[in-house]
Amino acid sequence: MKKEKKPPFINSYTKAYEDIAFLKSDAARSVRLQLELLKPEVVLHEAGIKEGIVCFGSARIRPEKESLKRIADIKKQIKKEPKKAALKHRLAEAEGLLKLAKYYDYAREFTALAVKKGKNRFAIVTGGGPGIMEAANRGAFENGGKSIGFNITLPMEQFPNKYITKGLAFLFHYFAIRKMHLVMRSKAVVVFPGGYGTFDEMFEILTLVQTGKKSQIPIILVGKEFWNDIFKIHKVAEYGVISKEDQFQVVETPHEAWDIIAKCYKIK
Repeated sequence: MKKEKKPPFINSYTKAYEDIAFLKSDAARSVRLQLELLKPEVVLHEAGIKEGIVCFGSARIRPEKESLKRIADIKKQIKKEPKKAALKHRLAEAEGLLKLAKYYDYAREFTALAVKKGKNRFAIVTGGGPGIMEAANRGAFENGGKSIGFNITLPMEQFPNKYITKGLAFLFHYFAIRKMHLVMRSKAVVVFPGGYGTFDEMFEILTLVQTGKKSQIPIILVGKEFWNDIFKIHKVAEYGVISKEDQFQVVETPHEAWDIIAKCYKIK
């Protein structure tokens, strides 16, 4: 038995810009891409934001106190269900994240420095979510700086953290357009420990700079033990597939990260 054809969902007599069904259709994807690029550009222009420092890092990293509480809660659950393997995996993850808890404080401290010593020249830009993103937005927000968050719709909905300046929280559908906005006004990129998303964002900006699509800017990784464990980037250079000048700088402290940016832009 043939299925009955449904009538067209696009109303021919509705103005195109008022027809939500049409705007959400496959045919209008190019229009949606343009709108998603344009809207934040208009808002940021009206807010007078021309330069930013972008901070990347894991959404899972929380302050030490919260990390310790999570570990304690999981241990209580393990006592009740000692044979549950999933709980042991969660405990291992939580203990790993505890080792990185200090970087929540570092991100917060770094953006506070950037706002105060940079005299509000740079807006602080993040993905707008929890963890390191929250910490970076928080350091700027608490010190009177402009704090921007670029959220994106995900299967597990992401919500903007509470430290984003009112009117400067944005929601994206397309990763590509979101990435463009993360890069367009960036005058430095500071990367704290993170996972696949952080690596993706970091390598994208490194590639854009390497290929001349983005001007040379400071790209700084904070957390020597973490990054030296994860990447042996000097080995990649030894094989000749990248050049020494294509690399980034690895530091440990917020002050070291800010000093690199201050030196680059001659900020005293």
